[in-house]
Amino acid sequence: MALRRDINPMPDWIRSELVSRGVLAAYEARPDYQRNDYLGWIERAKRAETRCKRLDQMLEELERGGVYMRMAWKG
Repeated sequence: MALRRDINPMPDWIRSELVSRGVLAAYEARPDYQRNDYLGWIERAKRAETRCKRLDQMLEELERGGVYMRMAWKG
């Protein structure tokens, strides 16, 4: 039996940050599971400050490349 995850929709505020930082293409180049994990991780935060912090981490990882959730990733 395959593991199934809920699909997390892309909120407009996250999309606008991806576009403004110029990393939308890097985000879209990531595998589906990574994009879904990032969105779910950001949206599950209870506090707005935590959501912003997590978004910043995702954006920095996309800008740097080779990193996924603070782990080395060769995509």
